[in-house]
Amino acid sequence: MVAEAKKREIKEAHKRKKIMKERFKQEENIASAMVIWINEILPNWEVMRSTRRVRELWWQGLPPSVRGKVWSLAVGNELNITPELYEIFLSRAKERWKSFSETSSENDIEGVSVADREASLELIKLDISRTFPSLYIFQKGGPYHDVLHSILGAYTCYRPDVGYVQGMSFIAAVLILNLEEADAFIAFANLLNKPCQLAFFRVDHSMMLKYFATFEVFFEENLSKLFLHFKSYSLTPDIYLIDWIFTLYSKSLPLDLACRVWDVFCRDGEEFLFRTGLGILRLYEDILLQMDFIHIAQFLTKLPEDITSEKLFSCIAAIQMQNSTKKWTQVFASVMKDIKEGEKNNSPALKS
Repeated sequence: MVAEAKKREIKEAHKRKKIMKERFKQEENIASAMVIWINEILPNWEVMRSTRRVRELWWQGLPPSVRGKVWSLAVGNELNITPELYEIFLSRAKERWKSFSETSSENDIEGVSVADREASLELIKLDISRTFPSLYIFQKGGPYHDVLHSILGAYTCYRPDVGYVQGMSFIAAVLILNLEEADAFIAFANLLNKPCQLAFFRVDHSMMLKYFATFEVFFEENLSKLFLHFKSYSLTPDIYLIDWIFTLYSKSLPLDLACRVWDVFCRDGEEFLFRTGLGILRLYEDILLQMDFIHIAQFLTKLPEDITSEKLFSCIAAIQMQNSTKKWTQVFASVMKDIKEGEKNNSPALKS
């Protein structure tokens, strides 16, 4: 027994040493990458951003110290939002909160319709407490509670046509962790203005169906066995993809891994969100093939917490985003065209 215990102890010590060695190597890699990003890439952003060397370095994950800056540059500011504009919309939000609290109590919210609640600034208060609850920093009294509240409130005033939709709080929270308040708002508004995010947050069913149809083309191409298994249960992408896309994986994956997904999403655009989804399905393919509809839906809604960056990214790398000779954008354009022609052919005016 003593010999066995000693053997176990030696084994555990080796394991700990290996983990420490890997962690030290990882920290060294991050430190050297940070120097390259700060001294070489960021000062020459426009020239270097699309080079093979930078794209390869980017794929490995951004050093946390430059992550926010790179995200901001990659997302851009097509909307030309300034910190001053943010302050204007934040003031409007505060005025609306004040008048809202004077005319109604929090309990009144439960009585109004879902559409009204989603458009209401008051829903934000309820959602903030559900945002990364284990971190506590966004909870009432936490250091980032008011900042998150401010950014989401200002956005609902800036884009009343979109309003506040559940899931937005996770995106804003990730940006707050990596950027200063005004910069986080600028990145947030521009990110939500991208075609894919706008389609989902406006709940544009027609556009969402086109994204799902395009996703399924690549699903069948890459994971035909699992694709047929899902088909046999009539398990459609909306059942699991909506939550992943709405929060850009920040609710579904461990935060550090979600940030790495964001890194490459900022590099490659919307295509990478769907490639990540296929990477997750590939990672758990063997398990999912053994499950029925209910268990698949439950599993994909709450992914295992031990999912690692290395395993997921090797699965994402194995996903081919090319159908025959067509890339994501070409397949998406074909789907758009096919659906438009289908709608035209089914038009009552044409049938009469």
